[in-house]
Amino acid sequence: MTELFSGKKEKKVEYIELIYDLIFVYILGRSNTIIHTIDNGFIAPSVLLTYILSTFVILQVWYSSVLFINKYGENGLQENLMIFINMYLLYYMADGTRAQWQDFYMRYNTAWALILLNLIIQYLIKYRRASENMPWITAHIKRSAIILSLQLLIVLISLPLYRFTGFPLAPFAMLFGIIASLFSRKYDSLVSGDFEHLTERIMLYVVFTFGEMIIAIANYFEGGFSLNSIYFSLSAFLIVAGLFLSYGFMYNNVIDRGTDRAGTRYMLLHVFLITALNNITVALEFMRNEKVLEIPKNIFMTVSLIAYFFLLFTLEKYAKTRCRANKKFLLTVALMSALYAGLTALTYNNGFLSILVAVIYIYSVFLYLYISVKRNNKA
Repeated sequence: MTELFSGKKEKKVEYIELIYDLIFVYILGRSNTIIHTIDNGFIAPSVLLTYILSTFVILQVWYSSVLFINKYGENGLQENLMIFINMYLLYYMADGTRAQWQDFYMRYNTAWALILLNLIIQYLIKYRRASENMPWITAHIKRSAIILSLQLLIVLISLPLYRFTGFPLAPFAMLFGIIASLFSRKYDSLVSGDFEHLTERIMLYVVFTFGEMIIAIANYFEGGFSLNSIYFSLSAFLIVAGLFLSYGFMYNNVIDRGTDRAGTRYMLLHVFLITALNNITVALEFMRNEKVLEIPKNIFMTVSLIAYFFLLFTLEKYAKTRCRANKKFLLTVALMSALYAGLTALTYNNGFLSILVAVIYIYSVFLYLYISVKRNNKA
């Protein structure tokens, strides 16, 4: 029993976890389709809000599921059955992930409520099996179950409230979950998970997200074979490759995967990082869409790329001691980002130059990261 809850037993990412994550990736892909509805040259504010909320809702569900598996998962028949149930329910959430969400509100949130109930039941099962000699475990389980229960309560209240008033209360359950996670560090540290398992699980999800980006840039290769098509297709490919190389280098060379940490903040940061990657995917599609105005789509791309690198380097808190970024490194990256934003502002109406500026920015940051880490390793 002690080994079960201590988190010291080596864990590996199971196949069922990967299949589970693929469904979350599918739903995020559905979220991306929401903002392809263009109004007056860009995304309507209401549609953009729907996209943001649907993205964070599904990532918050993923966050809760992964943390449970990391801290308490045994890959047993009961847990796998519960995962399959949640997989099925996620398809109803996917079906309701669309710009016309009002027509699917009841179905979407009923499925979300059942997923939360599923997670609560799993925590209660662990609570019943927890040893009385390990009160820190029961404290963490109770805290996690209470947070999920309050989220469930908000979602359940939202169902009749929406039917009678039309007010969508359910997104507040997501906001509550994120805020509660920020203030749960003390309790999360009570039960050590497997940080190596957690980082591997998150890395694989990020790889799946890059897979969506790879599919998205396929339209850059359409329209015949010409110097123009080669230039833009190669540029789009280099953008995706550069972003992937940056994350891969951080994962393989900077992150201290052997550390004994709870990893909840690491995962929460990835919720926002994955959102930034999704935004870049959409921005790459916008660049080929003539219905989208030049200024808003360049702003969307610029903000998304800078946000990606900002979030990537916040992972520095989990870096190996010799690889931790200093103020000089962070200041240099900030200056690079400011220069990139300035050059984009000057070249936004010239597609050839604006995409070149983006490529140069991405590889400049990557090379600076690479050189800095290699220099620190030699010191």
